Amino acid sequence: MNLAPSQKVYFASDQHFGAPTRALSLPREQKFLRWLDEIKQDAAVLFLVGDLFDFWFEYQTVVPKGFVRILGKLAEMRDSGIEIYFFVGNHDLWMDDYFEQELGIPVYRDNREFKFNSKRFLIGHGDGKGPGDKGYKRMKKVFTHPVSKWLYRWLHPDIGVKLAQYLSVKNKLISGEADVTFLGEENEWLIQYAKRKLQDEHYDYLVFGHRHLPMQINVSEHAQYINLGDWIGYFTYGVFDGEQFELKKFESIE
Repeated sequence: MNLAPSQKVYFASDQHFGAPTRALSLPREQKFLRWLDEIKQDAAVLFLVGDLFDFWFEYQTVVPKGFVRILGKLAEMRDSGIEIYFFVGNHDLWMDDYFEQELGIPVYRDNREFKFNSKRFLIGHGDGKGPGDKGYKRMKKVFTHPVSKWLYRWLHPDIGVKLAQYLSVKNKLISGEADVTFLGEENEWLIQYAKRKLQDEHYDYLVFGHRHLPMQINVSEHAQYINLGDWIGYFTYGVFDGEQFELKKFESIE
């Protein structure tokens, strides 16, 4: 896609709406809605790079209660012609076809390449990438297996959703202390993963979420690793103006 001079591409990840409780999540949702209203003036594309919700599971005829304002705003933006792409994170592994059918938003379950104004992007949530974290990688295979999803659907939605929400918060799947400390390039798995990807392909920007810590790091002479941070404590997002990528913090007037 070639962007017009006034158009921009926006990126955000790890909102974890719904956690730790609906009441405590609501102010963050309202702030995110103000951001969406602000960017829709010049957005050509919006990437939601995973974990928009702290838990999401689609039964065949049921979706989780709540988030109606978020979903409505995304529908409004999509209907206005803004392209929106959704990447499944580790909290919304059980995303099915609701976004695609109801909102017209494509859903991706792994990395995807995009090109804007001759700049190449590799975009993905980032969970299970790079060395280490073998326990999570095994767990992800189990949770995403069709049999696992089929079995879970036999739980009544009131039970299934409450159980998953409890386990999500209990398991520190909201940002914890480890997420606010930079571990060094040799210990940041996604940085190592980005460097390995660059051995096979050139990308100008490798954009991920999952880590919760905003980062913009040169991983080669002509490539940057980007971590988008989160909408829990940082309220950061990425923006590409056709020439440069920048990480910004959303400062809104309440």
